[in-house]
Amino acid sequence: LPKVTQFWTELSQHEALFEKYKAFAASAQYAQLSPVRRRIVDHALRDFRLGGAELKSPARERFAELQDRQAALGQKFSENVLDATNAFKLRVTDPAELAGLHPDAIEAAREASQGDGHEGWTFTLQFPSYLPVMQYAAHRPLRERIYRAYATRASSNALAPDGEAAAALDNAPIIDELLALRHEEAGLLGYANFAQVSLVPKMAESPEQVMKFLHDLAARARPFAERDMAELRRFAADELSLPELQAWDLAFASEKLKEARYAFSDQTVKQFFQLPRVLDGLFSLIERLYSVRIAPDSAPVWHPDVRFFRVERDGQLVGQFYTDLYARASKRPGAWMDDARSRRRRHAALQTPVAYLVCNFQPPVGGRPALLTHDDVTTLFHEFGHGLHHLLTRVDDLAVSGISGVEWDAVELPSQFMENFCWEWDIVASMSAHVETGAPLPRELFDRMLAAKNFQSGMATLRQIEFALFDMRLHAGFQPGGARSVQDVLDEVRREVAVVVPPPWNRFQNSFSHIFAGGYSAGYYSYKWAEVLSADAYAAFEEAMAQPDAPARVAETGRRFLDEILSVGGSRPAIDSFRAFRGRDPELDALLRHNGMVEASAPEPSHA
Repeated sequence: LPKVTQFWTELSQHEALFEKYKAFAASAQYAQLSPVRRRIVDHALRDFRLGGAELKSPARERFAELQDRQAALGQKFSENVLDATNAFKLRVTDPAELAGLHPDAIEAAREASQGDGHEGWTFTLQFPSYLPVMQYAAHRPLRERIYRAYATRASSNALAPDGEAAAALDNAPIIDELLALRHEEAGLLGYANFAQVSLVPKMAESPEQVMKFLHDLAARARPFAERDMAELRRFAADELSLPELQAWDLAFASEKLKEARYAFSDQTVKQFFQLPRVLDGLFSLIERLYSVRIAPDSAPVWHPDVRFFRVERDGQLVGQFYTDLYARASKRPGAWMDDARSRRRRHAALQTPVAYLVCNFQPPVGGRPALLTHDDVTTLFHEFGHGLHHLLTRVDDLAVSGISGVEWDAVELPSQFMENFCWEWDIVASMSAHVETGAPLPRELFDRMLAAKNFQSGMATLRQIEFALFDMRLHAGFQPGGARSVQDVLDEVRREVAVVVPPPWNRFQNSFSHIFAGGYSAGYYSYKWAEVLSADAYAAFEEAMAQPDAPARVAETGRRFLDEILSVGGSRPAIDSFRAFRGRDPELDALLRHNGMVEASAPEPSHA
């Protein structure tokens, strides 16, 4: 990593190369370039400046030191989260403590315990182990123990590991140093704060614009969130004998309320989504929408679970991708897509793109195929949307092909767009089959899922806004080393927008890898920003599906989405691509409608 960071820093500060670019941009040749290639040159000049190319000694050397140190800290942050996650194991020997858990979760815990050479059941902080406990375990002390361990990972409050080992994994000092280094970097480049630096290559124009967007959305969501929370408290008190909801009760009570209202559980639905069948359905959808063919391929892989595929159109290779979909101890948590190789044309030869798609689904247990919750299915579609953005590009210039050169706050458009198909009956039916009987998902169960789609959407929206505001405030108005701490900023944001406030010992920020290790610093808002774009874009498909000649209209809309969004990569501004597809600027209405927040106002919560 240090050598890679050093290479990119030296390239960004290469004075002779920077001067060549500046001279070329001022020449007649530049004026004769295509708009795409002028954009590449403009982006290169921008990146030189953001990389410190205009700095003089000793600021230039200090800037390079900042890059090296930030890269090392980001890597250490990520490693600490992984190590802290793996350090905790809770062994259960009393079967009474397993009440409420689905047999799949119990069997996975039994296999984990056997793998360690023990009797009983072992639960970890890996998400496929953690989430079922939080949602279904009737034994409240078990939920509390697992929640406390998860919420304090990589902090001085951590339950595991102990003593000096815990201090070594504490991410609080890393956060403080990272924020200070980013602030110093912004000052060297002539900006007031790091948020301004982060937004230079994005769609959003200023931190103030982002915060206004977030506050406006929070104001629209808050009445619905308050209603959600009041309803949950009332149900928990009346039906679950939980007069005071604690953080470790929320997922459990929410799942019980959803079951009571809609008469199904995530575990019931999970039995219908076998991973191989879901992949077949996903691939079939892509083939219909974009006139391609997806088939297994062969290549060296880094783990036996990894698979490799190829994408073809008219018999010609378009791209290839890896899938690595199961959780394992050595793997960082979460789900992501990244590029292994980008499309480019060199010496008349075309290099096709390669992507990899990574998730952390529960592996197969008991000799059965891996089963996915509907949320898991949505995650898979999301990451595949990123993959399509990279694989279906038609741009031959490396710097702007696929996901390269796409504004960070627009890069989630194709991924969030794909999530919508997980709520279309024909698609869901085609990829569902009960693991025991083979029967497809019943339509009446799907209708109940659809009715529950926006269950607690107000609370979920405010939660994401909380994360985004925290991120933006840390990088815009916060003074590292000043009187206010990182925790103070988070507490302040929660007082403003949250309807659910975690316990004071919760250290969410210590595992917030998106902004401290994942490239989303002063950029977490982009999830909601892009969700506006994706909801509005998908509305075009909804409009097509409502027409008498729906199949032809949907196919034509798919072609336009491919032509105007997916295939152009970063070759033009994202807003221009959106306008080319929709014929206008994005509007908030579709997002609010998709999230069930379309009433003139939500009812006032009852306090009876």
